[in-house]
Amino acid sequence: MGSSFISEKLREAKFSYSENEVKQYFTEPAVLKGMFGLVEKMFSIKIKEKKAPVWNDDVKFFVIEDKEGKEIAGFYMDLYARSGKRGGAWMNDQISRREVNGKIQKPIAYLVCNFAAPVGDNPSLLTLRDVETIFHEFGHGLHHMLTRQTELAVSGISGVEWDAVEMPSQFMENFVLNWDVIQTITHHVKTGKTMPRELFDKLVAAKNYGAGMANVRQIEFALFDMLLHMDTHPEKDTVNKILNEVRKEVAVAFPPEYNRFANSFSHIFAGGYAAGYYSYKWAEVLSADAFSLFQEKGIFNPVVGNKWLDEVLSRGGSRPAMESFVAFRGRKPSVDALLRQYGLVESK
Repeated sequence: MGSSFISEKLREAKFSYSENEVKQYFTEPAVLKGMFGLVEKMFSIKIKEKKAPVWNDDVKFFVIEDKEGKEIAGFYMDLYARSGKRGGAWMNDQISRREVNGKIQKPIAYLVCNFAAPVGDNPSLLTLRDVETIFHEFGHGLHHMLTRQTELAVSGISGVEWDAVEMPSQFMENFVLNWDVIQTITHHVKTGKTMPRELFDKLVAAKNYGAGMANVRQIEFALFDMLLHMDTHPEKDTVNKILNEVRKEVAVAFPPEYNRFANSFSHIFAGGYAAGYYSYKWAEVLSADAFSLFQEKGIFNPVVGNKWLDEVLSRGGSRPAMESFVAFRGRKPSVDALLRQYGLVESK
């Protein structure tokens, strides 16, 4: 019996909703319309679909226009799973913004997911995780496309420190479970109604259920990864010894002795996160703290949105990410917003 099956049954029992119930509200057209509308308000831009050569009939192409109506970027969306397509979700760049022979080269991005395709006249229905995924990848895309840099090495996501490159993507995820936003991205497939408050509150409660355990587990992984790469006595300190010492310090649940988690910790072998796994949690701290300013000033506040654009998204790798964060937030990052977001401390 898989852990995802057990998690789904536990969610149904504890919070009285099923994934299928939630999917009825997250129709793909509503999610995209709401997501585009959100960033249009935040950054004073327009997103328009445009015809372009594509590699599959389901792929769509969009352009981004600034407030003067000038095209500044474009992106392809390839959202549905199909035979022969690589699994997962990602943003990739086709063209980066730079100056070539005195002219500005417009950035182009790919946004790729593997959602269930529409059936007949019915739209694609997305899970909550699907919605968070497209917001996440679109955050990467905005970072790439809304840059104002003209040097390739620091344009878009290029040159951004590893532990901050996920900040704009995780930042966008924060909007999904916001009541003001949820009303713009939900549209029941049969009734056309937006998600009711009761179901929304259940989603928030379910997301926060076990948040403490999830956080200490991430800290366990991050500490183990860092200490493993700092180890100066490999002849004395075995891998499992280091892992067990970390668990004694931070873990709540302890696996059986025969468990060999380290042998399958693929992030530090082939995932590019060796001595950098901490960046997952650090990016969460940065993104939650940045998002908290929108919570204070207004989710659709264009003044705050344009400040995020001016001080973070447009800067690329042209200056240290910490300088960009401080320029936006007015101070260095704090963990308070993340703890509030997960319900681990009371909101003010």
